[in-house]
Amino acid sequence: MTSTRTSRKLYLASGNAGKLREYHALAAAARSDLELDLLPQYAALPEFPEAAPTFAENAAGKALYYSRACEDMVFSDDSGLVVPALGGEPGVHSARYAGVGAGYDQKIAKLLGALRDRGGAERSAYFVCVIAVAQMGRVITVVSEKVDGEIAEAPRGSGGFGYDPVFYFPALGKTFAELPADEKNARSHRGKAFRRLLEVLES
Repeated sequence: MTSTRTSRKLYLASGNAGKLREYHALAAAARSDLELDLLPQYAALPEFPEAAPTFAENAAGKALYYSRACEDMVFSDDSGLVVPALGGEPGVHSARYAGVGAGYDQKIAKLLGALRDRGGAERSAYFVCVIAVAQMGRVITVVSEKVDGEIAEAPRGSGGFGYDPVFYFPALGKTFAELPADEKNARSHRGKAFRRLLEVLES
C-alpha cells in the first residue's frame, strides 16, 4: 500500500529573510515537501520577549505566541554558543552578549578576551539549536541538536554569520566560517535540528 504526503505550510516566526533562505536550503537538501515562508503578520505584532533561561523555553514560548496569529503551523528556533569554561556563556544571551545593538565583531572580541590565556579543554564549546512548532496556541513538537567544537584563537573565514569565524570544527580542521554553505548545513546544529524536525513532522 502506497501512502501519499500532502504539501504543508510551515511559517517561520521571524522577519529574517536570511534565516528563511537557510531553512529553504535545508528543506531542499532533505527533499521535503513542506512549504516554508515568513509569518506574514510578524512585523505588525508586538515582539515576543525571549527572556527565558533556556533555549527550549524561548523557542516554545515564541512559537506559541506567534501561532495564535494564523491557522497553519508556526515554527521558531532559539540557538546560541555555549562555552562550559565560561559557565555556559554566552548561552541564551548569545545575541546580546556584548550588549544590545553590539555587532558580532564586538561579541567575538568579548568572547576571545574572556578566553585569553585559556587553552586545551577550556576552549571547548558547542552550538545548540532548539526548534519548536506550534499551531493555534498548542505546541506540536520541540526538537534539539548540538554540534561540538572549540573556540579558535582568532577569527578565520568569511562565510557564515554570528560566531562562525571562531567556532573551530576539529573533524574538518576549519571554522564554520571557512566551510561552504552546504557543508556547514550538513554538520551545523541548525541543520541537524531541522532534519530531526522533518523526521518528526513527516513520520
